[in-house]
Amino acid sequence: MRSGGGARRGRVALDAIDLEVFRHQFAAVAEEMGAALQHSAYSPNIKERRDFSCAVFDAAGELIAQGDHMPVHLGSMGDSVRAASPLLAGPGDMVALNDPFRGGTHLPDITLVAALGAAGRPHLLVASRAHHSDIGGMRPGSMPLSSEIFQEGLRLPPVRIVRAGRLERDLGEILFANVRTPQERRGDLQAQIAANLTGLRRLDEICASQGRSRVLGAARALMDYSERRMRAVLARLPPGRYAAVEHLDPAPGGRPPTLRVAIRLGRGRAVVDFSGTDAQLPDSRNAVASITRAAVYYVFRCLAGADVPSNAGAWRPLSVRVPPGSLLDARPPAAVAAGNVETSQRAVDLVLRALARAAPDRIPAASQGTMNNLTLGGRRSDGAPFAYYETMAGGMGGGPHRAGLSAVHTHMTNSLNTPVEALEHALPLRVRRYAIRRGSGGAGRHRGGDGLVRELEFAAEIECTLMAERRASAPWGLGGGNSGRPGRDRVRWRKSGPWRTIGGRSQLRLPAGAALRIETPGGGGWGRTPRSGPRD
Repeated sequence: MRSGGGARRGRVALDAIDLEVFRHQFAAVAEEMGAALQHSAYSPNIKERRDFSCAVFDAAGELIAQGDHMPVHLGSMGDSVRAASPLLAGPGDMVALNDPFRGGTHLPDITLVAALGAAGRPHLLVASRAHHSDIGGMRPGSMPLSSEIFQEGLRLPPVRIVRAGRLERDLGEILFANVRTPQERRGDLQAQIAANLTGLRRLDEICASQGRSRVLGAARALMDYSERRMRAVLARLPPGRYAAVEHLDPAPGGRPPTLRVAIRLGRGRAVVDFSGTDAQLPDSRNAVASITRAAVYYVFRCLAGADVPSNAGAWRPLSVRVPPGSLLDARPPAAVAAGNVETSQRAVDLVLRALARAAPDRIPAASQGTMNNLTLGGRRSDGAPFAYYETMAGGMGGGPHRAGLSAVHTHMTNSLNTPVEALEHALPLRVRRYAIRRGSGGAGRHRGGDGLVRELEFAAEIECTLMAERRASAPWGLGGGNSGRPGRDRVRWRKSGPWRTIGGRSQLRLPAGAALRIETPGGGGWGRTPRSGPRD
């Protein structure tokens, strides 16, 4: 029996079982790449938090399979692959880039691309993307409160960084001379190279076993199958136009920036139009269009269910329209450090809010809507520099069928919380408190999850940058559920001093003995609270 995937392309015949086997083979390649990257990386951000993604692409840069990694990376990585692949001139070559305006997202995310196939004629491509804890710029951690991209760090257009299996020495020297922690950067970059080599080796084995034509035919058939499945999902939604508005937290003395979307559903398609969104901002919350598309793909991927393969075929029924020059399709020299991590989360909130009218029994209340980005940097007692970056979990929104989880990373991030032991080992600080922020989730038939409290006390002078949303606005509830509590951030300048509230977007130079406390938002509640009976 032939599968619904209809997989006969170029004399390659595949049934449903064949397709499922290939689906898991491709996914296993991406997962093994991720394991190689995680276990060989130097930095806690990659090794402990898993702030990386790996995937397999066809020769056109279309996603075939992804690991269980970061949605904001995976939905946008195809643009990086297409920008990099023309520079892959021979066996053993790899191309690196981080330029947000040429396929990247923000500067700390370095993408490495490699190809399987003859020079200039790749059959399959692999890519790894990892968030490096420093890429230069005006502040340690390279996530400053910037006003233009030149302040954010070293910008790499697509450049060949590995030639015939060897790291390009001159390019490497330029890169490592512009970062605060060159040894760590070198180690993390080598880990990405190892991940790509792992992916190429496994794909070569699959092609040798199954035949290259059969493997490429299976990749096309999987995309066709995902397209049909997504069209079927969209056809079950009531046709019509569904709109929503969201507001980012205002800059001091300013008005809240506005995000708008109108989604038109019908005939197995969705047109997602962000017209009316504000123009790009004079701060770092601008997102490039690939990030905005990634947010849309993520939401509809969640609607489709886990049994639909995650690949480029699933995105074919989706048309995403973003006004050029807006804060969702920023143009150079816009600052973009926070667009990848903060605006992406709020774009997810926006699309979910619009779809809640079309699928009220499937859409959850708002999750925390931020990644609570914290960068730290300075010098140890021996004079050695350090730079560190992490995001912090919060509350998941309650849904139609269950309560939200507490203290988890949600939506566009799929990272982990840094273990206390790893954090204290890597940096001159102590974690004084790490706990659930009880009562921060919104009430409802299904409660929103609670955020967390993380209190750090520093043993050395330190530069820190906090970049977070949902401090001025609360994660909304749905169906009569209450909003979650906004986040709150405080600093204590000396051990015996009082706690003082700071903004969610703050840059500080703190002395030894100072402490920082971050309280992350709770998720919104779903449904009205029952008058009597058991509660979640």
